[in-house]
This record gives sequence, C-alpha cells and structure tokens, in this order.
Amino acid sequence: MDELFNPPVGTWQRVSPQLATVRRILILVPTSVILIAGVALLILLSDLRWIGAIAVVLALALAGWGWFWAGRNQRSWGYAENDDDLLVTSGVMFKRLVAIPYGRMQFVDVEAGPLDRAFGVATVTLHTASAETAADIPGLPAAEATRLRNRLTELGEAHGAGL
Repeated sequence: MDELFNPPVGTWQRVSPQLATVRRILILVPTSVILIAGVALLILLSDLRWIGAIAVVLALALAGWGWFWAGRNQRSWGYAENDDDLLVTSGVMFKRLVAIPYGRMQFVDVEAGPLDRAFGVATVTLHTASAETAADIPGLPAAEATRLRNRLTELGEAHGAGL
C-alpha cells in the first residue's frame, strides 16, 4: 500500500527536523501553563487538590504525547518536483498525497512566524483555483523555501503561458 504514496520519479525531499522542535515548543507552552496551574492548586487549595492532581497528570500526558507526535509528524512531510507537477505528502495515520500541476498554480506564498524564523524554517503554500489542491509544505529551511518559491513561480509562469 505504501507504493501508492511513492513519487513516480526520484525520492521525497524531507523537511527540516527543526519543524519538530518548533511544534514541540508550541505544544509545551500551553501544557506548562496547565502544569503550573495544577501545581498551584495542589499547593494552595487543600479541598481542591484532586483537581490540581488531575491537571498535573493531564499536562504531563499532553506534553508526552505532543513530543512524540511532533517527531512523527515532521518525518511524514515530503515533496517531490516532477516535470509537470509538484507532489506533497504528509500524514502518519491518514496519509495524504497531493499532486499540483505547475500550470494550475496561481501564486506561491512563504510564511514564517517569530518562532519559525528563530529556528530558520518557513512554510511554502501553493495556491490554485481549487481549494482542494492547495498545499502547504511546513518546516523548510529558509534557503530551500526561497529556492522552491522562485522555482515554482518560474514553472507556474512557463506552464501557465500555454493556457
């Protein structure tokens, strides 16, 4: 069944491991708030200690699951540049493969929030007329995001000229 998600030519280009780090930070911040609130309830309120204990256990479980999920999710992302289209794959349990013809691309967007920039990664988003074929490629190193944006823009213009 995995051959269904293999690129027809070449191999998948993978995203940066820094994507997992960024996502782990984004998960750990809210779980830390829950953990601190739970510990505060344990210390300050004697009759509601059970709520604090539940909050602590919940925060630790969410942090552990988030740490594991971020790594698995980062390893599932990939893209492949073919002659006529760009393939993007993602997902662990529910795998997804999107093929975007270069001639159908309307524009290419690059985003990087403060945390992304701190870790040197960006997200490239390909927009088409159909929302179903739009695709994101998160966690690209900044230089690769720039290269891919420029290449996709050139290929989109070249393939779209014949329409």
